[in-house]
Formats: sequence, structure tokens, C-alpha cells
Amino acid sequence: MAILDGPRLSPAAGGKAARLVVFLHGYGADGADLIDIGRAWSEALPDAAFVAPDAPEPLPFEALGGRQWFALVERDMREYRLGVEAARPVLEAFLDAELDRWQVSASALALVGFSQGAMMALHTGLRRKIPPAAILAYSGLLAGPNRLDDIQTKSPVLIVHGSEDDVVPSYHLPASRDALAHRGVNVESHLLDALGHSIDERGLVLGGRLLKAAFSAS
Repeated sequence: MAILDGPRLSPAAGGKAARLVVFLHGYGADGADLIDIGRAWSEALPDAAFVAPDAPEPLPFEALGGRQWFALVERDMREYRLGVEAARPVLEAFLDAELDRWQVSASALALVGFSQGAMMALHTGLRRKIPPAAILAYSGLLAGPNRLDDIQTKSPVLIVHGSEDDVVPSYHLPASRDALAHRGVNVESHLLDALGHSIDERGLVLGGRLLKAAFSAS
């Protein structure tokens, strides 16, 4: 099994971490692509540690040098579902190791994913034996929305998507939201006008606000 690693940020307040936020990057990127969000959120979450692992697989071509959680060829729901299922054990092992590294309770974990990383955050976070404090999904989708019988958590979920996303179409937002809500998950969603396949200041504010509330309640 692959062993993940990536950039880390210690709590801004110093001392022992009380929370752990894990960022899961998108296809073709790496952990460095998202770790700066931890710096943006560190003032609101001074006792949180942040980590952004590189996905386990290199891209099948070397031109860009990025990473992938799973291969994308067909880019259909079946491929997404099979991909997240195959990659989940590697991510689960990493999360458990990081919780041990920082000596943080599993219930004080939050997963934040972008694009392909959002697929991983939703699929894995919803099935953790100990529910995470929150799951945040930016510009992604719920892989296998009709296969939710095995979810183990009703952790609060935030889904944020740009209305102008030309990589993962925004119609995935209501589909994912409705599937989760039907299973009783506490889900909040925001479709942001004039935003493409990215995270902007509005999304960061929404995410920081939800994390602060979720950690306070945990």
C-alpha cells in the first residue's frame, strides 16, 4: 500500500494540536496546491494542525508532474465510484497515522477536498468508523450517489461549486446535496455566481465558518 506524505502546518497558537484539517487536492495537482488555505484559516482555527498529502499515484504522463487519487479515462460515474473505492484504504491509513502523529481525536478531524479530492473527502469521510467533525467539498461530486447504504456518519457536509465550472459541471451540486439529504445528512450547499473550477474568497469564508462551528460543537 502506498504511503502518503505532504506539507504540514502546526497550530498557529503553538503547542499541541486539538484539531486536524486534511486537504485533498484535485487531479494533476499536489498537496502544496491547497496547504495555503490552512494559513488563511489559522487565525479562526488557532489550535488546528493542517496537512495536505500528495495523492498516491503519478499522472500517466510526465509533462505536468502532478498526482492523482485514481486514474481518469472515461470520466463517468462508474469510473468515479470505482476510483474512490480503490483509493479509500490508502487515505484511511494516512488519516489514522496523522491523527496518531498529532495525538488528535478522530472526532476532531475535518476533510476538505477539491475536485477529485472532494470525491475522496465525501466518499471516505462519510464512511469513517468515528465520524469526522466536518466534510467540505469544493468543485466536486458524490461518487456513487445511489450507493449510500454503508455510510457511517451524519457529519455536517458543505458543498461549494462555481456556476461557471467547465471541468465538473455545477449540476452535480444539487444531485450530491439531494442524495445526502435523503440519507439524513446535514448538508449545506452554495452555488457561487461567476466562479469556474476553483475556490475563491467566498468559498474560503464559507468553509472557515463551517469548520469553526463544527469544531466548536464537537
